[in-house]
Amino acid sequence: MKAKPQVQPPKGKFRKRFKKEKELWFWSGLSIVWWFIFFLIPLYGILYAFFDYVPGRDLTWDRFVGFDNFGAFFEGKDAANIIRNTLVIGGLNISVGFIAPIVLALLFDELRSTKLKRVTQTVSYLPYFVSWVVVASIITTCLGSEGVINEVLVGLGIIDDPILFLSEGEYFWTIITVANIWKNIGWNTILYMSAIAGIDQELYEAGAVDGLGRWGMVRHITIPSILPTIVLLFILGIGNILNIGYEQNLLIGQPTTRAYWDIIDTYVYRYGVQMGRHSFAIAVGLMKSVIGLFLVFLVNRIAKKTMDMSIF
Repeated sequence: MKAKPQVQPPKGKFRKRFKKEKELWFWSGLSIVWWFIFFLIPLYGILYAFFDYVPGRDLTWDRFVGFDNFGAFFEGKDAANIIRNTLVIGGLNISVGFIAPIVLALLFDELRSTKLKRVTQTVSYLPYFVSWVVVASIITTCLGSEGVINEVLVGLGIIDDPILFLSEGEYFWTIITVANIWKNIGWNTILYMSAIAGIDQELYEAGAVDGLGRWGMVRHITIPSILPTIVLLFILGIGNILNIGYEQNLLIGQPTTRAYWDIIDTYVYRYGVQMGRHSFAIAVGLMKSVIGLFLVFLVNRIAKKTMDMSIF
C-alpha cells in the first residue's frame, strides 16, 4: 500500500490570519509586554527580603540575613494586632462583600424594564471609578460630628449628642466594610450578570410549566447555573483576602482608631516608604503573597473534592 501523502498547510496561512486578526495580536502583544515589565521583572526584588539592603548600594555588597526579616515581623509588638485587623477586615470583605454582588445581580435580573435595569446598573458601577480620596471625603462629611447622619439622628431624637463615628474604633470595621461594598459592588456584579445572561431561557420556561414561582426559579435554576462562576470568584477572592489595600484605611482611619485599621498593607507602607526599611517591608509583603497563594491552592482543592469544581 502506498503511503498517503501528507497534507501541507497552505503557504501564507499564518500571514493571512495575522493580517485578519492584527488588532487582536496588537493588543495581546501589549498585554504581554505590560505584564513582563510590571510583573515579571519586579520579581527580582524578592531577593531583597533575604538581605540587609541599603538603598543605593549593589545587592552583592549587602549582608545576607536569610529569614531574619520574616521572623522580625512576628517578634514585633504590633504583629498580633495587625494580623487580627487584616483577618477581620479581609473576612468581612470575603463574606459580606462577596455575597452582596450576587444578591444585587439577582435583583437586577428581576427587573422587567430594560431601561430601568440599564440605569440602575450604570449607577451601581459609578462608585468604582471614584477615587478613595473622594470617598473618604464623602464619609467624613456624612459621619463627622456635624455630618448629615448625626444631624438626622439628633433631629429625630434618637440620640442627644453627636456620635464620633470616625474617632471611635468600635465603628471602624463596619464603616470600612460598607465603604468597600458600596465602591465595588456594581463592578463585581458584572461577571454575575454575564453568567445569568448565559442561562438557557428554556430552563425558565420549563420551570414555569412545573409551577415554579420567581423565588423557585432563582433557587433551582439561576443560582445552580451561576454556581461555577461563584466558586471561581470565591477561590480567587480567598487569595486576595489579605490584600485589603492601604489607601482607604489611611484616609478614613484616624490616630485614635489605629488599633482597628492598621493592617499588613499599611504596615508595609509605613516601614517600607516612610521608615526606609525596604528589606523588612519586602519580606512582610512576600509573606502575605505566599500565604494568599497557599489559600488559593487549599480552597481550590477543597472545592474540587466537595463540589467537583475548581480552577485547575
